Amino acid sequence: MVKKEVFRGMDESSFEGMGMDEFLAHLTSRERRTLRRLNQNPRLKQLIETVRKVKKENPKKMIKTHIREAVILPEWLGLTFGVYNGKEFKRVEITIKHLGKRLGEFAHSTGRVMHSGPGVGATRGSKFVPLK
Repeated sequence: MVKKEVFRGMDESSFEGMGMDEFLAHLTSRERRTLRRLNQNPRLKQLIETVRKVKKENPKKMIKTHIREAVILPEWLGLTFGVYNGKEFKRVEITIKHLGKRLGEFAHSTGRVMHSGPGVGATRGSKFVPLK
């Protein structure tokens, strides 16, 4: 049996005709506050307008952005974003499990550091290891 993806009990078809006010009721208070204050964040407001324009013209195009704090909206389902992580643009494809979260949560800005063994002379036991 295939697991059906849902967002807080609603499937993808229930978001098609849903307005912004209805969607806000399903978000946490922090995301609601961010979306209600769009007039105070012109960069986020500009991103939402750009996404609407790109979705009409070419929905397959990747939308590059530095705005990691943007809350993912239901009208963005199926779109692809390039989210800047400080070094490069990470590809993020929006599905129903991404709704209500921030774009930056899916493009990590720090990588895992992999250390190798200690060098010659780093420990007392390695002082007398012959060099090549």
